[in-house]
Parts: sequence; C-alpha cells; structure tokens
Amino acid sequence: MDHLQRFHRLTDLLLETRSWWQFVPFEQFSLPWRVRAPELCAWLSAQPDEALVALRQEASALHRRLSPYLPFVAEFASLVRLPACEPGRIDASSRLSSGVPGRKWQQITAFASALEETGLSWLEWCAGKGHLGRVLAAGSVRRVTSLEWQQALCQQGQSLALKAGLPQRFVQGDALGEVGAALLEREQHAVALHACGELHLELLRQGAARRTLALSLSPCCYHLIPQERYRPLSAAAGATALRLTKLDLKLPLQETVTAPPQVRRRRRRELGFRLGFDSLQRHQGGTGYLPLPTVPKSVLDQGFEAFCRWGCERKGLSLDLGRATEYLAEGEARVSLVEQMETVRQLFRRPLEIWLALDRVLFLQEQGYRVSLSEFCPRSATPRNLLIQARLAQAI
Repeated sequence: MDHLQRFHRLTDLLLETRSWWQFVPFEQFSLPWRVRAPELCAWLSAQPDEALVALRQEASALHRRLSPYLPFVAEFASLVRLPACEPGRIDASSRLSSGVPGRKWQQITAFASALEETGLSWLEWCAGKGHLGRVLAAGSVRRVTSLEWQQALCQQGQSLALKAGLPQRFVQGDALGEVGAALLEREQHAVALHACGELHLELLRQGAARRTLALSLSPCCYHLIPQERYRPLSAAAGATALRLTKLDLKLPLQETVTAPPQVRRRRRRELGFRLGFDSLQRHQGGTGYLPLPTVPKSVLDQGFEAFCRWGCERKGLSLDLGRATEYLAEGEARVSLVEQMETVRQLFRRPLEIWLALDRVLFLQEQGYRVSLSEFCPRSATPRNLLIQARLAQAI
C-alpha cells in the first residue's frame, strides 16, 4: 500500500467512525455509545480506572481487548503499522550527552542515526541548545547552522559547540519569519526534531518553495496553529470531507506512556478539580462546559476550594462555594467516565496522527519529493516517534 492508498483508507475509516472519537469527553455525562454498543459500555463501566489506564499504555493489548466489540480495530492497527528505521548511519559520541536528560538523549541519537546520508550541510530548525546539531556535526563532520528563537539558548548552544570544537553556528531568529526563510538553501539538509505545529509546517512550506534538497522532521504538537480549524497541506487532504478542530488535533498528544506515576496522579487530581468546577458552575446557571486555562501547580496544592476561587477569577464568575466538596465528589465520579471514554478514543490517536503525517508526506510528494514515513525510535522513548524524510526527486 503506497502513501496515497493508505491515506485514503484512513480517511474513510476516520469518517466512518468519527462518533467514537470526534467529541469532547468533558462535555459528556454518560458514554456516547451506550445505545449502540451496550456490551462494550457495560464492560468499560465494570473496569477499575487504574486497569483502564494501564491498558492504554500498551496499544496491542488495548486492540486485543476492544476488538471483539469494535470490528474496525484490526484494520486500523494494520493501517498504522510503519517500518522502523535502520540505526547506525550517524554515531553519537557519549561525550556530547552531558546535561541532556536520558530519554531526550535517546530520542536525539535515534533521530540522528535514522537520517539518510546526503553529504549536504545541515540546518537545524528550532534548535533549542542545539543538542541534535552537535550530534550531526560530530557524526558527519559537516557544517551545522542552528536556528533558535531564544537568545539565551543560542548563547548556551554556541558555548557547548565551541567547547566540543564542532562546526556549528547559531542564528537567533524567528522560524516563522524572514530569518527562517532566508536560512533555507537548496544545497542543504534541513532537520527538525519535535518542532511544534506551525513551526514544522513552515519548514515544509518554505523548504519546498526553495527546493531544499533534503528535509527530515518528526512532527509534534499538531494543535499549535493560528487557526481554530486545521488547514490541510496537501491537495489530497484538502479534497476530503474530514474536518479537524484544534481539540481534534490534541488527540494524538494525549498518550501518557512516558509519564511517571506522580505526573499521572497529578493529572487525575486536576481532572477531578476541573470536572468538579464544571459541575459547580452548571448547577449555578452555566449552560455548558467551561474550559479553564493552564492551572498553576501551587493552586492545585491548595485544594479544591482554592481551585474554584481561581477558576471564578479567571472567568469572572461569582459562585457559591458553600457545597464545594459535593461538587468535587461529582467531578471525581465523572473522572471515571472520562477514563472510559479515553480508553476507546485511544484507539484513534495513532490513526489520526498517521493521517496528519501523511498529509505532510503527500504535500511533499506533490512538490516533487521522494518521501518516506517511518518510526525512528520505540514508543517507550517517545510516542512522537514518526520520521518524515524527503529528497527532491530530480536531485536523486
């Protein structure tokens, strides 16, 4: 199956099954499929929350458990299966790992090792401190230009490169502006490891416009775009009936496979607070779910009433908090419902991410590139392990 065939079949299945994934769990007070799939809903309701969370950590186990209830699971599992990259093209010296967290270093070295050999100089897009660029400079002995928005990170990265004696220079500038566009050249291999949303989309658009010979990227944070709705890159995606909101684009990012237990516990506590506050404001005149911004850790640590006061301040509300603990109990009960819905929605996270990646792949093919899509590292290192590699066809 080629990229276009896989894309069209994924599109058809996502459209056919959108009632299973294209909704907001926080707005629900019961499972949306209780009439059409009563056996599945009964099974979900009987499971402890911890069991469902554990099940979501292993995609193959989740598929096996839910496939008797949902016949489309097997085909989705087949459509999202991708080849793993062959390691070993660029060797990363352990001396460069100082100051880099272990899992991040694993991602960097796996990404660098998976890159196709082109013989071209490198452009590191959204470089941070340039950890990837240093690995590329050391492993290939070719010049690296690292583009980064924050001046402090540029200074730290340049210092590390000089200390290591590597041919890496930093340029401070906006990847979405003139500086980023000016740095892209034809005789170049541009790379981006986990550049967010619009940042990696701009690399693809500008790289294709300037006929950059090689582009390699691992997309991340698909929802970080300026529009409320997703604008497909490729003509193929633009011609489909699948329309995605920012909320839909967050779905591929909601895996907690790499999160430590204390992070998962905090997430659950925050979720109970948010749903409890939602129940409180609904009982006092609210007509629908009221989303709140990112909450400071210090507010969560002060308890539910402090969270409610913070929420009221952010939304300009005056609510009676006298029965706050009752609404907290209601919110915590709704957490279990969310866990059940998320267990089913988990099935669609990878298919939707592959669909988004294929939109990028097909755009590059339409621009005359030969493109591959693969996995550059195991999910245990990062769930965002997709690698798109493109070479301008006429230059191969």
